[in-house]
Amino acid sequence: MKNIKFCFGRSKTWLIIAAVIACSFSSCQKNLLDKQPLSALSDASFWKSASDAKLALAGVYNSGAGYTGYNFWAGTSMVNLDLMAGDGSEKESIPDHFTDGTLNASYGFVGSYYSGAYNQITKCNNFLDHIDGVTMDATAKNVMIGEVRTIRAYNYFNLALYFGNIPLIQHVQTVEQSNSNTQTNQAGVYAFCETELKAAAVLMPPSVSDSQQGHMTAASALAILGRLQMAEKKWTDAAQSYQTIINFGYYVIDPRYRELFLNAGELSHEVIMSMQYIQNTYSHSLLQYLTPETWGGWHQYSPFNELVQDYECMDGSTIDKSPLYDKNNPYNNRDPRLDFTVMINNRTKFRGASYSSDPGTNKPDRLDEYPGVWSGYAIYKFLEDDPTLGNVSNDGNNFPIIRYAEVLLGYLESQLESGAPITQSLLDQTINKVRGRAAVKMPAVTTTDKDALRTIIRRERHIEFAFEGLRYYDCLRWGIIGSENNRQFTGMKLTNSPSTYTQFPVDANGFYLYKKRAFIIGKNELWPIPQSEIQINPNLKQNPGY
Repeated sequence: MKNIKFCFGRSKTWLIIAAVIACSFSSCQKNLLDKQPLSALSDASFWKSASDAKLALAGVYNSGAGYTGYNFWAGTSMVNLDLMAGDGSEKESIPDHFTDGTLNASYGFVGSYYSGAYNQITKCNNFLDHIDGVTMDATAKNVMIGEVRTIRAYNYFNLALYFGNIPLIQHVQTVEQSNSNTQTNQAGVYAFCETELKAAAVLMPPSVSDSQQGHMTAASALAILGRLQMAEKKWTDAAQSYQTIINFGYYVIDPRYRELFLNAGELSHEVIMSMQYIQNTYSHSLLQYLTPETWGGWHQYSPFNELVQDYECMDGSTIDKSPLYDKNNPYNNRDPRLDFTVMINNRTKFRGASYSSDPGTNKPDRLDEYPGVWSGYAIYKFLEDDPTLGNVSNDGNNFPIIRYAEVLLGYLESQLESGAPITQSLLDQTINKVRGRAAVKMPAVTTTDKDALRTIIRRERHIEFAFEGLRYYDCLRWGIIGSENNRQFTGMKLTNSPSTYTQFPVDANGFYLYKKRAFIIGKNELWPIPQSEIQINPNLKQNPGY
């Protein structure tokens, strides 16, 4: 049975109390902070003991369960980031509206990412403003401080990455103060995050016991730091951050792949940082979105065929070069991670039945059930095989945010871009460990040519981390977010005779012509500051073009 995470205790009551405390300590509740109510917790009466600090820490970690809004933690939010980056769409076209040229400052989902991050930052600031007054073991207190500083830096890094110049708030504010903040430029926010993450890593242990899994660690802080340094192209620094994690000797590449995203893989030593959930107590709705209608879900997401085509053939060659690729049977002889990640028509088996999207049938997931809405593919990653462990309305599976595979691939890329020598030994200790896990067994990479290896690393990251929330980040820092979205996207294979096929529009290879995007280069690389924020704070400046 799964342990209760984040010091929540072992009952639903403690979770509810943690959520109430998190809300009570919001900086927006000015009256609560100014008074000492007799019937509710207040800052003046709460911050006394180690148990108070633990409960407050639980509130910091609480970023929402169930059908929570968009933030940089929830599985639905992370999946959508990859869809925005050219990996797919969904029923309400949310990712399309971010990257098809129509994005505006009033779009509610932009505001959700923004406010979700600041809500958690407020809880972090409140914790850090009060923790020094708590009487408890100094070492345990410092670990908690490290965890909260890491969570705050993670949110600030993402805000700066996607929004650019943002308010950098480090203490609890009154409503008047919060409505008059100015912005710190992106570089300044990055510098703050770098300092915070380095300081936090020193305060925390490299890893935690299984019963404490989900807490931030030194590895969590350093892995976020590595992401930040790669975004800044500080390649030598990023390599050092990743090397430190490698030197811990605790984290490994799990021989499994699909199980890493199910209940069975939650305690894997490949997982460095994850969003924690508990069935029946603190569950989430990702399976409702992912599950095809055949099994009672919404089939909300539709991968693009362009992602599918990026998976190599089993000989390690791309589909345009491999003799194993059969254009009439394009899903055969492919990297096993394709079948672990994407549901394919009449190929994928789930809970005793086949996934079918054939048009012109009465199947619930047929392509033409909602014309123009589905690609014919669905997301298989994260779908729990055992319905008793996770179902559409009650799933407790954790969502991995950082895995050790990212550390190894990030280390290799940083070494490559820093100009360090690339040897077969380095390849074997990094990318070939990821590709060589027992469930995948893809051929080893042997080229040390810089340009060729760069292409391989980028493709490896694309397919290894599909739908885990890394693709948009990667496309931004590589400068390809525009080219990845300025194109016609395709869906499932519909015919081997495209020249005579007339039922649905198809491309020259018989793949369904699905969605088209028109990303505005020079504008859409940054999201707009939400209009609602600008209306209440005239000091905020909008990003160019919005």
